[in-house]
Amino acid sequence: MKKLLAYPLSVIYFIVFGMTLLFFHPIQWFCFNVFGYKAHKISVDALQFSLMRCLNVLGTRFSWNNQYNIPENQPILIISNHQSMYDISPIMWYMRKHHVKFVAKKELGKGIPSVSYNLRHGGSVLIDRKNPRQALPAIMEFGEYIERHKYAGVIFPEGTRSKDGHPKAFKTKGLEILIKKMPSAWIVPITVNDSWKMLRYGKFPLGIGNHIKFTIHKPIEIATFTDKEALMTTVEKTIIDAIRINH
Repeated sequence: MKKLLAYPLSVIYFIVFGMTLLFFHPIQWFCFNVFGYKAHKISVDALQFSLMRCLNVLGTRFSWNNQYNIPENQPILIISNHQSMYDISPIMWYMRKHHVKFVAKKELGKGIPSVSYNLRHGGSVLIDRKNPRQALPAIMEFGEYIERHKYAGVIFPEGTRSKDGHPKAFKTKGLEILIKKMPSAWIVPITVNDSWKMLRYGKFPLGIGNHIKFTIHKPIEIATFTDKEALMTTVEKTIIDAIRINH
């Protein structure tokens, strides 16, 4: 019965989702080209809030568990597990005052109204995961950019999303580069739970009535760790230990 109900709700969702992307695309363009970065960021924040509201059509809820003060006016490296594309807007909205930017695959840089434009012009970096000669220098430049502007960079070290919630092993090369290029940064580990259920039936219909939960773990000052390998191991364990698979 739940899956049957998911079909009409998914149709409605994709309609409002598509309309939202089309609505914000010219707004982003105008803000960026006429008023610059600050106005563009406001439009992107409004987009993320609206995309989360679109998911309410499916009965999707979001909750955050954060018991810590995240440093302000400091570069931030957000490290998270990755369960679906529905991880992204909540992170961007909740962490918006930190100016969130992403390490994203290059395929997302074309063809998606609003999303592709923001990735190309909003300070994120697009990498070719199959071409280290392009990806590694791009990540280096991204780390320097985040460090310089005191923004927040997000990386999903699994490389690709987990389709059933079970974490994949972290790929550490990109992390190593970012940690090296962001010496004054704080790492903010985040665990995402139950985002994968949005795609439990595949791309259509979407899962309905899901409660996506985010847990922010204690921020870690990179400079306090001399052993960077131990730092990455600690962060990975912290994130993975908080994953709960409830089918």
